[in-house]
Amino acid sequence: MTLNNGTTMSQGPTAGAARTPGYAGTLAAACGAVFVAQVANALPASLNGLFQQDLNTRGSQLTWITAAFMVAVVCFEFTFGVLGDLFGRRRLVVAGTALVAAGSTVAALAPTVHVLWLGTALNGLGAGAMFPGSLTALNAHTRDMRQRSHAVAVWSGFLSAGAAVSPLLGGVFARVGSWRGSFWVLVGLALVSMVLTVALATESRAPEGRRLDVAGQVTFALGLILALYGAVEGPESGWTTLPVMLSLILGAVFLAGFVVVELGAGSPIFDLRLFRNRAFAVSSAAAVIGMLAFLGACYATSMWLGPVQHQDPIRVAIPFLLLQGPAFLLIPVVSRLLHRVAASWLLTSGFVLMAAGCLQCARLDVTDPRLAAFVAPALLIGVGFALTVSSVTAVALNSVPPRLAGMASATTNMLRDLGFVLGPVVVGAVALSNAGSAFATNLSGAGLSAAQTEAAQEIARAGGPLAVNSVPSGAPGSPAHGLALDALGSGFGTAFLVCGAAAAVAAALTAFGMIGLHAGDEVAAPAPPGHDGSPEPVAGATHP
Repeated sequence: MTLNNGTTMSQGPTAGAARTPGYAGTLAAACGAVFVAQVANALPASLNGLFQQDLNTRGSQLTWITAAFMVAVVCFEFTFGVLGDLFGRRRLVVAGTALVAAGSTVAALAPTVHVLWLGTALNGLGAGAMFPGSLTALNAHTRDMRQRSHAVAVWSGFLSAGAAVSPLLGGVFARVGSWRGSFWVLVGLALVSMVLTVALATESRAPEGRRLDVAGQVTFALGLILALYGAVEGPESGWTTLPVMLSLILGAVFLAGFVVVELGAGSPIFDLRLFRNRAFAVSSAAAVIGMLAFLGACYATSMWLGPVQHQDPIRVAIPFLLLQGPAFLLIPVVSRLLHRVAASWLLTSGFVLMAAGCLQCARLDVTDPRLAAFVAPALLIGVGFALTVSSVTAVALNSVPPRLAGMASATTNMLRDLGFVLGPVVVGAVALSNAGSAFATNLSGAGLSAAQTEAAQEIARAGGPLAVNSVPSGAPGSPAHGLALDALGSGFGTAFLVCGAAAAVAAALTAFGMIGLHAGDEVAAPAPPGHDGSPEPVAGATHP
């Protein structure tokens, strides 16, 4: 069958059916699950300033609060996709929701930032099951590509609705009580979602050719965790310190080992042959780079308004309504566009809007606390994200035959979420490295007394410019507050520039990477073990 956007795919067993049994209930349960998972993901965005005050965190520790969630998602999303195919997607979503309830309980009770990391990591494990489980369950209950495109758009919209509501939820509870209350609300939402999934969703599985790939899972998890540890700790500990260098080197070795293992695996969790399909390969690369730009910009915004400017959590949450809200509000528009406009147009346009918004953020004045300056760039980034998040998922799923939908779903989610985890890591590394260098340079020529200079240097060695920026007025080192604020403004401004450049690269990939692909082009799909070898046609994308 051929979609209006030029995507072709061989018919699945339910194609042509007037109604798909279980579709409505599964769609409702999947949207509720992904909403809860994304609330858990985005909740720290408006609370970073409070975490810093209450738990005495430094820059890299704040990065780990966000990164711990996404690292857990990315590390185990492959295996969760296989488990859903083997034992049932509804069971997988229910188990993931239970993990989110447990992780949120740990976070709400956390006495230290280290326990908070554990809570967010458990939330990430739960979300890592809910993302591919809910999306693949939808794929199994759609009758054709038009219905699938609509389902993906609605699913993506609820994902963004969770991300938009979550910082506001955190801000409200921080205002009326404590940031811990927002995690208790998340526990309640998770329990409600679990009940809805059991009551409404229809079970599905696809066990044929699917087996756990323990060696692939272990090498991937170790490689990613080690590499990200080095990237997060490098700016504060020093890139040439032994722990950072060892973690980066060992991470690269394990990731290379993962590629070798997957190439020879009988049932790989990440079948590299999927990338023989150029539409899938281009959309996957764009997903990683473009989502890095998006979540990097979100994280930079939360840090700019929270730990840097020390604004009220409610005010921190407001720009996130503009960053995440459009993807929910534009569900009907994006759903129609997905089968009327070539995917390359949607993806390119969305990434261009994101690049423009990030470049505008790079010009903001860190001494200006007004939120009006964030309205235009946040809207550009939000609308751009709305156009891309559904499109990249639909292109990837429509690029493979139904028998590979589970693997493609897990792979697509993992690559998108890999971009999400890289966003805060890259922003933290760029911003804090630049801010640290700028602060050290400016402090040496600031003309402060020797005692104040020494105090500021000592505070910076312990916690970086963020710590100096938070020193109370009149305390030793407080005269360097303005220097720290300017340095942080410069550092995060550079980080916004990096996010803009990443979005521009993603736009170029989608604009030029799909040239020459036409509707009806057939690309051989990888055959699972025992397959008779006759390939099914998979998608090509029409370039406008």
